[in-house]
This record gives sequence, structure tokens and C-alpha cells, in this order.
Amino acid sequence: MNRKLALVVGGSRGIGEAIALRLSKSGFDIWLNYRSNHEAAESVKLKIEKNEGDCELLPFDISDFDMVSDILGSKVKQQVPDVVVFNAGIARDNLMVFMTKDEWSSVIKTNLDGFYNVIKCVLFDMISRKCGRIIAISSTSGETGQAGQVNYSASKAGLIGAVKALAREVGKKKIIVNAVSPGVIETEMTADLPKDKILPLIPLNRYGTPEEVASVVNFLACEENMYIQGQVISVNGGLAT
Repeated sequence: MNRKLALVVGGSRGIGEAIALRLSKSGFDIWLNYRSNHEAAESVKLKIEKNEGDCELLPFDISDFDMVSDILGSKVKQQVPDVVVFNAGIARDNLMVFMTKDEWSSVIKTNLDGFYNVIKCVLFDMISRKCGRIIAISSTSGETGQAGQVNYSASKAGLIGAVKALAREVGKKKIIVNAVSPGVIETEMTADLPKDKILPLIPLNRYGTPEEVASVVNFLACEENMYIQGQVISVNGGLAT
């Protein structure tokens, strides 16, 4: 049986790692993108191979258009991913009044420009084949806004807009495009948040897990009977409705 191929962008830690592992268990070969944490990426690769899956590491900076075009572009000429999960993202939190130009531009460049750089590289071939699934990982911050995260919220809201527009563009070519929007998930990014203040705001009274986000991504990637297009599926324990 031929295994399908999933490109997981930002797949070396946290939610990205959970997505890569879950998709591998569902029968996908994995192209695992990351920027610089080679040790973490190698760890995910070993976990996948331990479960008899296949994983190829693709280190490149998604904010660099030329780098993405060179490295990912050469790979796509050999094989087109069946699924692309855009999970990469950074946070540079600060109040807007104190936010530096670099804090703004670095977040937008990675979280939003990175989506353009990656999807631009694979989209033509997906359209030519008339199949493919694109899943962007947004955030509750992009749906509701969050004080101290004007840059991050803007970038994640931008992803939602991009997903909705792209879904309208490529739906007739049988390409499925959706977003998954996690709330507060137990990762390195949320480790320093004041849990005692946040938990009362979450109806389920706990943080989510990366595996719970990965299960929704897996559904969008694998389900054959798919009529979900251009939607944002929230995984937030009821934090925002």
C-alpha cells in the first residue's frame, strides 16, 4: 500500500511533534520542517521510525522566501505532499505601546509570510493533481484578540483570513483548506503563564494537550467523507465560543 506524504511545518516540538507522530500512525510519510533545533527534530524522527514510519528532516527558515523555494521547491519536484500542516509560529509578546518594530515584523514575517512562502511552493502542483489538504494552525488569540499579543493575534487572524480566501480559490480543484485554532495548550510556549488566573476562564478547567490538537488535524487530513472547507475548528476547552 502506497503511503501518503504529509509536510509538517514547525514539527520538532509541542503541537507540531504531536501532529507529526499522529499523522505517521495514520499512514503518512512525514517531511518534518524545523528551523534550528536539530536535536529536537532528530528525537521526533527517531520516534516515528521506532513505530515503523518514515520521516525526512527538512531544516529551513520559513520566513526566508528564497530558502523555502530552494529547499522545499526541489523536494516538491520529486514528490508533492498530499497534506501540508502549517504549524510554525513564534511569539514576541509586548504591549503595543512598547512593541518594537522587530517584535512586530519578526512575528508577522514568520507566522504569516511563512504561510505564503510554504503554500506558494506546493500549491501549483496540488492544483495540477486536483487533490490535497492544507491545514493551518491558528490560535484563539487570532479569533478573539489578546492583550499583549497584538502582533501574534494579527498574524494568527491573518492566517484565518488566508485560509478562508484560499478555500474559495481552490475548492473547485478538490483541495481542502481549513484552520485549527488551539487555546491554551501544555507546551513550552505556555509554561510560564499564570495557571491560577487562566484555569478559571476555561470551562474544562485544564490546559489542552498537543495530542488533542493533533487529533483534529488528523481528522481533517484523513477523513474521506470531507465537506468541511474554509472553516476554523477551535480546540480550546470552551475558552472562546
